[in-house]
Amino acid sequence: MAGENVSLGFKLYCLSVMTLVAATYTVALRYTRTISTEDMYFSTTAVCLAEVVKLLVSLGMLTKESGSINRLKNAVVENIFNPKELLKLSVPSIVYAIQNNMAFVALSNLDAAVYQVTYQLKIPCTALCTVFMLNRSLSRLQWFSIFMLCSGVILVQWKPAEATKVQVEQNPFVGFVAVAIAVLCSGFAGVYFEKVLKSSDTSLWVRNIQMYLSGILITLVGVYMNDGEKVLEKGFFFGYTPWVCFVVFLASVGGLYTSVVVKYTDNIMKGFSAALAIVLSTIASVMLFGLQITIAFASGALLVCVSIYLYGLPKQDTSRLSQLDKNTETESKQKLIAV
Repeated sequence: MAGENVSLGFKLYCLSVMTLVAATYTVALRYTRTISTEDMYFSTTAVCLAEVVKLLVSLGMLTKESGSINRLKNAVVENIFNPKELLKLSVPSIVYAIQNNMAFVALSNLDAAVYQVTYQLKIPCTALCTVFMLNRSLSRLQWFSIFMLCSGVILVQWKPAEATKVQVEQNPFVGFVAVAIAVLCSGFAGVYFEKVLKSSDTSLWVRNIQMYLSGILITLVGVYMNDGEKVLEKGFFFGYTPWVCFVVFLASVGGLYTSVVVKYTDNIMKGFSAALAIVLSTIASVMLFGLQITIAFASGALLVCVSIYLYGLPKQDTSRLSQLDKNTETESKQKLIAV
């Protein structure tokens, strides 16, 4: 636990929310990218719109946190529109924009369950970034679990499971490359943002607003560069359906909500959440997309789920054990002297 004494019921609530958000977002996004090709929406506009929603939610949370209009005004003037800080937060904004766009590319070419398993490569990527950027260390069990996770992903990707109900053209290799780029972005941006947060006492919501302001500008550039002519011809919201709006909602509010409730959970619970999301995504893929489960996929997914659990186990307090050994050794010496 992160220092919060909450009931088991609330922990289970947090677990349910994180699991449903992760699984539903993946399956819903996959559904919107495979149902039609003629009226397909522009993924770049969806990424940009998600940044706008995140900004609005963060502004609302900062207003609530400030408690008054004057405090909110001071926070905006002193912290948010600080050129140096905005430039600092533009780094994760760019990286997250790439990551979010890569998620659309990946789920246009990979099944939701295959994506969900492969995306767990973010764990070793984040672990390596924490070692190099935050000078943290990993236990032997964590290194072993990272090796196990990578082995599981290799099994899943060796011969990707096919979805019989999906008729659109797909390229599994492009999908895997997109996931690889996404996990690299996720690991770096997450650790970089954590480092920025811990370098000052600035509110989380202020930092979020700074990041989303940059994010909106960056994603708008992405819209112009990739789909500029088509957006001008057909409109920003071309191809939007209730399902697409739901995906945007999950990508924005869902991500923010998950980041808030994570503080009430421990690593073991987060591991269970990721494993359950894989299971739910697999069940949904079988029912909606006709995913054919292979032995390689099942074995790889199982390895990934076990490795996530092992990685989240608390480290053994070796310093305490060594102190106990020293005390025992001292007592033994004293007994020998007494004899």
